[in-house]
Formats: sequence, structure tokens, C-alpha cells
Amino acid sequence: MADIDIPPHLIDLESAAWAEQQQGALTFAAADAVQAAYREHAAATGVSRLDLEMAVRQAVRHPEEPAA
Repeated sequence: MADIDIPPHLIDLESAAWAEQQQGALTFAAADAVQAAYREHAAATGVSRLDLEMAVRQAVRHPEEPAA
């Protein structure tokens, strides 16, 4: 996966959703907000939405592991 520029607001949204998921309290609103932000950023930058989501999740959930 190529290096993807991840804006801070995506990290913030994914971090909040991940925290909710860890507590077993992920809401539809939180999940939908994250997915909408992925779609909007991907469309605006021309990057694959899937690649973007994978990069953000890697950065949030496994920050100590290098990207593949």
C-alpha cells in the first residue's frame, strides 16, 4: 500500500469509533460518520476508499507496527 496522507480528522473519527467498539458501544451514528468521512476524502483526493480506511485503521489500532 502506498503512503497515504491521512488528515487528523479521520484519525479522530476512527479513534472515537474504535474506543466505542472496544467498549461494546459502537453506535450507528459513529460508524456512519467514519464511513462518510472516508468516502468524502477518497473522492476528493482520488485515493481508494478501501486503501484509505486500511491505512487509518492501521494508524489508530496498531500505531507501533510499520505499514506493510
